[in-house]
Amino acid sequence: MGAQQSKSAPETAAHEKAVLDRLRTLSVEDEFVHVEAEKGILSNGALTRQPDQLAIGLTQNWQSKLLADPKNRLALSALSSANPRDVLTSRSAKIADQQVFNIRIPFEGAPITNQRSSGRCWLFASTNVFRVAIMKKYNLDSFELSQAYLFFWDKLEKSNYFLENIIDTADQPLDERLVQRLLADPISDGGQWDMVYNLVEKYGLVPQTLYPDSWNAMTSSIINSIIVAKLREYAVVLRKLINSSTTTASSLSSTKDKMMREVHLILTLTLGPPPSTTEEFEWNFLDKDGRARTVTSTPHNFSKDISSQEFRITSSTIASMVSLVHDPRHEPLSLMTVDRLGNIVGGRGITYINVDIETLKQACVSMLRAGLPVFFGSDVGKYSERASGVMDVDLFDYELGFNVSLYGSLDKAARLRVGESAMTHAMVLTAVHVDGEGKTVRWRVQNSWGADIGSKGWFVMSDRWMDEFVYQAVVDPRFLAKKVRDVLGKEPIVLPLWDPMGALA
Repeated sequence: MGAQQSKSAPETAAHEKAVLDRLRTLSVEDEFVHVEAEKGILSNGALTRQPDQLAIGLTQNWQSKLLADPKNRLALSALSSANPRDVLTSRSAKIADQQVFNIRIPFEGAPITNQRSSGRCWLFASTNVFRVAIMKKYNLDSFELSQAYLFFWDKLEKSNYFLENIIDTADQPLDERLVQRLLADPISDGGQWDMVYNLVEKYGLVPQTLYPDSWNAMTSSIINSIIVAKLREYAVVLRKLINSSTTTASSLSSTKDKMMREVHLILTLTLGPPPSTTEEFEWNFLDKDGRARTVTSTPHNFSKDISSQEFRITSSTIASMVSLVHDPRHEPLSLMTVDRLGNIVGGRGITYINVDIETLKQACVSMLRAGLPVFFGSDVGKYSERASGVMDVDLFDYELGFNVSLYGSLDKAARLRVGESAMTHAMVLTAVHVDGEGKTVRWRVQNSWGADIGSKGWFVMSDRWMDEFVYQAVVDPRFLAKKVRDVLGKEPIVLPLWDPMGALA
């Protein structure tokens, strides 16, 4: 406001007349009219108009015309009495999306895991990647790493990370966008690959049998609400302390330490005390031949011992993996990071290599050919069905039911810009089907919603769905061209915390 000088009255009148004359030439029937800005009419000044009320007579006219069409009356009967997606599901899409693949990793791991009523998909997806080599090493037919163990330390570390950000932004107004974004979601259940790396590097891994899910790990909303309420209270206290002339660095740290002890208490009483990160544990199990075996290790040593002679995956391989993203808002072969997104103070930051979708897909194919599972992030709620486990852009025929295209002119970049899409869920790729020319057709997806969802817990993703709604894949850099690997040496584009690429799967 106030950035431009006001126009004189004659100039304003001439401008408005030109706009109105232009609008009168447009014939608007049943389609939207897209008008390019013309110099001197729209591009150099705001369009002057009064807000339109929604006239009752107009809506009544719409309804009369709509119900005069027998097809709309049939649609009304069908769509108002059931889930519209069930009514509009494409049978042909379901038939085409079969669980048949000609490139598949030799060992997918079991069982199908279940994150239940929590947002821990990234921890389940990553540990499902880790466990494959462990299962082969110890001759297991079923095994899970403890997701709750990583969840406990992630909640504690995120709380500390949040408080440090609050201290660092204490000079900004409370209603500043960044401060409000920090306060909006201090300890999300979600996370990213680099955040998994931070947790495993600091705290290691343990088998699930040694630290199984508590009720609050499976249903995290209650402990989240308790901890978030406390963190917001702490934020106000810390901001006041910092703005007091009597506060010292020592007293500020002492106050924050007391706050963190309270968060630790809440987590311990609701999730259970986790195994010590430094003391040895004893893991007793039966291998698939029925032999009783025992492994003694510390969480840190156990995480460093991920290896198998049959798989070229080790703890060092996992540490070197990189996140490819397809963000069409930015140029391919650009390095990106997200400001203040993380979980451990002093840990590895979030790093993305932006590539075109074909580069991302071919890296995934190379991983699968090598027998390696692929952690990936997507917008799982779009054009997907839990019951059948199908993800396909042709799955729901919205145009048939409503005579409108769901996205119209919104491409992948536009959906990101307007908040219509983001990474919402992490899963694992274990297979792909390619045609005679080597083009990818569909992908096999290991989900973490339990065996009662999809095809015994497995989903199938069409290649077009991957194009539109997959944003990230974590791959071994040896499967990338040098020009892609070299991006890691570039200066990163720093995205704000509220950017869609800052969404935590």
